[in-house]
Amino acid sequence: MRAFVFAIGAFYVASSAAAQVQGPLTGDLPEQTDKRGAPPTPGDQQMFNQGTAYYDHGDYVHAYQVFYWLAEHDDVAAMRNVALMKRKAQGTARDPAGALEYLKEAADAGLTTAQADLGEMLLEGEAGPPDPDSALPWLQAAAAQHHPRAEFLLAEIYERGKVVPRDVAKAEELYAEAAARGVPQAARRLEILKSGAVSAPRP
Repeated sequence: MRAFVFAIGAFYVASSAAAQVQGPLTGDLPEQTDKRGAPPTPGDQQMFNQGTAYYDHGDYVHAYQVFYWLAEHDDVAAMRNVALMKRKAQGTARDPAGALEYLKEAADAGLTTAQADLGEMLLEGEAGPPDPDSALPWLQAAAAQHHPRAEFLLAEIYERGKVVPRDVAKAEELYAEAAARGVPQAARRLEILKSGAVSAPRP
């Protein structure tokens, strides 16, 4: 599974000028209507990289078109990208419910980042009422794969003891893992717990 990065360091398959072309991108996509498709092939990587290049250049409309096409043809990394863009209203209308559907499909396929995103959306109630009970197994799955954000959110759940029995030792363990992977809030929370100034469970 390739990792998805909307950031500097993406692999470009077109020149900077070509990546910013504003013509209709959909006309450049393969004429294929069977959405059942097959798992991503090496040829799809080039299209995925093109979508990343569009995104990195701020061309969200074309980036969304590329990732949407790939998502509809069973590319789970593209599914997560479509969900993120729906959440942020980048290149498409803001659609939390639609984002949740794409994340669920990618999470079911085992994509760790999608599992973490799905757990966070459910926990925060981004697409409806907060649902920590449904969020818990997704965060646990992502944390088991050492996803730092999932580890942090799961640590908060154990510290609060709202969905699971309160377990400060488990919270400390997860905060430590998240902090080691660069989550500053986790380091601060761990310091508070280690100091003995343990707060009462937060609502």
